[in-house]
Amino acid sequence: MASHYDVVIIGSGAGGATLAHSLAQSGKSILILERGEILPVEADNWSSKAVFVERKYRTREQWLDKSGKPFIPNTHYWAGGNTTFYGAALMRMKKRDFEVVQHKGGVSPAWALDYAAMAPWYQKAELLWEVHGQRGVDPNDQPSDPPFPFPPLVNDPGVAQLEAHFQKIGWTPSPLPLGIRRNDFDPALAPCIRCKTCGGYPCQVLAKVDARTAVLNPACAQANVTLLTGRLATRIETDASGRTATAVITTGVQGEERFSGDIIVTAAGAANSAALWLKSANAAHPTGLANGSDQVGRNYMFHITSAVIALALEPFDASFPKTLCVNDFYFGEPDGSYGYPMGQIQMLEYMSGQTIEGQVADMVSPALIPDVFSDALAHHMVAFLAMSEDLPSPDNRVTVEPDGQIRLSYTFGDLEAHNRLVKRLRQGLDGFVSNHHVLSGHHFEVDELLPLYGTAHQSGTLRYGVDPASSVLDANCRAHEVDNLYAVDSSFFCSSSAVNPTLTIVANALRVAEHLKERLG
Repeated sequence: MASHYDVVIIGSGAGGATLAHSLAQSGKSILILERGEILPVEADNWSSKAVFVERKYRTREQWLDKSGKPFIPNTHYWAGGNTTFYGAALMRMKKRDFEVVQHKGGVSPAWALDYAAMAPWYQKAELLWEVHGQRGVDPNDQPSDPPFPFPPLVNDPGVAQLEAHFQKIGWTPSPLPLGIRRNDFDPALAPCIRCKTCGGYPCQVLAKVDARTAVLNPACAQANVTLLTGRLATRIETDASGRTATAVITTGVQGEERFSGDIIVTAAGAANSAALWLKSANAAHPTGLANGSDQVGRNYMFHITSAVIALALEPFDASFPKTLCVNDFYFGEPDGSYGYPMGQIQMLEYMSGQTIEGQVADMVSPALIPDVFSDALAHHMVAFLAMSEDLPSPDNRVTVEPDGQIRLSYTFGDLEAHNRLVKRLRQGLDGFVSNHHVLSGHHFEVDELLPLYGTAHQSGTLRYGVDPASSVLDANCRAHEVDNLYAVDSSFFCSSSAVNPTLTIVANALRVAEHLKERLG
């Protein structure tokens, strides 16, 4: 096995695997280091008990919160990263998301690149990750954007009724862009079997477009790409000057190993990438690798989310409800009565009784919820996610304890806009009739969702920018202080927007890959 490569990539999720897939065409030698193993295709992939109650695939690793209390992040360490378990929502950030935007609780900063610069990479990402959607319905779509490569998924009957209700009250619901290999007009042409075990589960028939199926497996089929699993990166070494990263040190069942590379890229997730850079402190970088600005680990963000649950007296007819979203309130009230961004509303996945048990396990013992009750409840639920932008704050940060444990210090900012969005959703449900019975809503508080959703959409910590004093990476996602060190996960985000981050990670990885091809010749 070689120990030196042209490019060493740490992490095989959306950013790392997409980068490797694009660079594979260059013929350069590429190594992907993944701390997890290859996920087995097995019956438990679709077992709600195994996935949500027993949490078979979720990490057992513990992080600390700001007060030192341990918690288990909602993170999965497998080849393909968290995308193996994601809900397949693949949305572009809005044009204004790349600009300075005044929020009720502060300012969302401008990105180093604007929407026009990212748009071509979004288009390539949508094609590569097989996104289904419909342009021009979302009121915040750009008129110049081309159609999606695949048509939107057809709404189930219950969701179609809900869509008609939203339209009747003056809202403009739009198809949720999704990466699902499904053909509603000729099911035999696509592998999706329209099961109830999609979001939150690994797909047993590989019909979900995730990092494994879209880019990792095709990349690893190339002779110049090597994937090594079971290798946890513990530090990145540099030369004596600190200007050049030289190698990645890993641990695993093989013991400590050293892999050198001309280019080193971290793509381990915003928290883990920042932690690795901090752990890599040396004489040239005493406070952490490339941390002369004291920005490494800072500005950690995740989406402020609330689950809004509507309960019907009769079953809600939808086995795959996650096909609809509402962006009318993304930048405020449409009539101008509230001029601050509020966020997005989207449908959540189908939840079985054991899914509910697993979701409330951090608050209530599953043993206290009879299966017959939770199963009955699941058939009557209509679940929404109200998602608002989390503004960057230097005090919300990742640090590393002396023993290497990650500490995630976070304090919620102003929740007025988010609470207003939740209220608008609950008002919008008033009068909606499903099977002739009016729905009633219940809202789970934001802080109760932190252990469940708090790390799913993590971003920031190594944000990019033009000023080395206030950013870690330059516009090409290269460290200001280390010439050959890059990051292509969500750590480069300088704001979080209010849409799922995966497509932006993919688009940026394609962009950085093009830069690296030119650099590598």
